[in-house]
Amino acid sequence: MDEELIGIGAFAARARLSAKALRLYDRLGLLAPARVDEATGYRFYRPGQVERARLVALLRQLDMPLARIAEVVDADDGATAAKRLAAYWADVEARYAGQRTLAAYLRGRLSGRSSEMYGKFVVETVDVPAQVLITEERHLLAGELPAWIGASLDRLEEAARECGGVAGASFVVYHSEVSMESDGPAEACVPVADEAAARAWAERRGRARETAVRVEPALRLARTRITKAQVAHPQILAAFEAVEKWMEAEGLTPTGPCREVYFTDWDAAGPEDPVCDVAFPVAFPTASPVARAAD
Repeated sequence: MDEELIGIGAFAARARLSAKALRLYDRLGLLAPARVDEATGYRFYRPGQVERARLVALLRQLDMPLARIAEVVDADDGATAAKRLAAYWADVEARYAGQRTLAAYLRGRLSGRSSEMYGKFVVETVDVPAQVLITEERHLLAGELPAWIGASLDRLEEAARECGGVAGASFVVYHSEVSMESDGPAEACVPVADEAAARAWAERRGRARETAVRVEPALRLARTRITKAQVAHPQILAAFEAVEKWMEAEGLTPTGPCREVYFTDWDAAGPEDPVCDVAFPVAFPTASPVARAAD
């Protein structure tokens, strides 16, 4: 009933918000008036909407995206709303932790302490035979990369059963930079044993998920082995840069894009267990460089 409703000015005072903010919340679908007068356009609210208005305002102070705010305020009960808020804040803290690590990494670069960062990586060359690969390529940004790597390699390893089985370590090739601004593409690759079966699999798939089959010739990789903890950004950047610095010192030139080679069970590995090689293909020299620490 109309007598149970209050105008936007009185409601704004109770909610300790401005009328402008309330109009914004209405436009964003976060807090609709109980009634809008068709003739005047005046908004009216129920007193019981005050708590929701205050909650929306507080959540916006956390820089919470509008979609996440809606999930919280539309929860069926307080416990569910609290869990959704906790999940959002865990994401925020993880992002800030990554940014702190990146800031420390950049301070090291800017202050000329690069040798301290690179010296912990041992770089060597390794020869890889020709391989038949089933692949999945995708344009994506850095935030999408971890989930996509796991999902795409799982899909390809499952498909490898139709292609004679997995015949080597899975890897991801970065054909161009993947960052917050650049979307690659990245290519997930799984070596398989049967080329004919792989090509039949690819033909059945068509262009689904940008899948393909290709034969990669034998190559030499300059690589460094890193732990599960070091795969996190930006530690992995330091690993790639250590390999680049080592190649420069050895007079080696990359002959293709960089890659990450995953050679063990990621889920079973602990933070300090080696899980990945970061590597660049290089030309076959007349004499192989001796493995040593990048300095």
